[in-house]
Amino acid sequence: MRGGMAGSNGEGRTSGDGKAPSPAVDRALTVLETLVAAEEPMTLTMLAQVTDIPLATCAAITRTLELRGYAARRVIGRSHFWRPTLRLNGLAAQLVKKVDLMRTARPFLKRLVDSIGAHAHLGVLEGGEVIYVAKVAAPGMLQYDTYPGKASPFNLTALGRAIAAQLPVDAVDALVKNAAVGRGPKAHPIQVAELHAELAAVRERGYATEDEEEDPGIACVAAPFFDVDGAVAGSIGVTGYAEQLRSTGFEEIGAQVVAEAKALGRELQAGTVQLPYGM
Repeated sequence: MRGGMAGSNGEGRTSGDGKAPSPAVDRALTVLETLVAAEEPMTLTMLAQVTDIPLATCAAITRTLELRGYAARRVIGRSHFWRPTLRLNGLAAQLVKKVDLMRTARPFLKRLVDSIGAHAHLGVLEGGEVIYVAKVAAPGMLQYDTYPGKASPFNLTALGRAIAAQLPVDAVDALVKNAAVGRGPKAHPIQVAELHAELAAVRERGYATEDEEEDPGIACVAAPFFDVDGAVAGSIGVTGYAEQLRSTGFEEIGAQVVAEAKALGRELQAGTVQLPYGM
């Protein structure tokens, strides 16, 4: 979650149906997400600073999370250090049992790995972020920081761009507030008109690319797949060394990714795969 969760207090925002969200729920989720993203346990003071949530509110939230089993604390002197627990993993495991998508997508991802020699991923769009749902690693390659459950700003990945290109203009505009500038040498400030033009090009050619924008030396190519109703359900793609993908050719890789995405889509359209809720 690049840039942390600072300032995410839910105030002044509305949901897609125009109704105001619950500030209390928003703050609780912000605290939980911040604890999960942190490298080390955090004190209440640290939590309050990072999340921009009042100290007393942070204390109440962490205490509730502790009572429900989602957070634990270690007391050192007068300081209380908070961390998340693996109870969240239990919730995720229950959801995974209801979702066939990861297992179904694996053969398509494996073919991409075998053909291209790069890591293959499946992602879905949640809010303004791409959630990595599945990964098949390429043997012998450096293991990038991509894993099921990871979230990235939609505009910094080919997976996110491939999905966003299939959405209406107003839906893309709603996502822009979550856009981020990457760390790579080709990263550039967010320009809404430029983003719309890029997504239009993605829609026309059928696949998206990202070349050393999110991180130095890394590139990715992805294509969308569609559900039984013809709506975009997610995307699959490959991530590898930028020089490697450029040498093979984005167009050639794009054709292979599009073919596998269409094949996965045909299975979805046959009604044989249950999609995650909210897709």
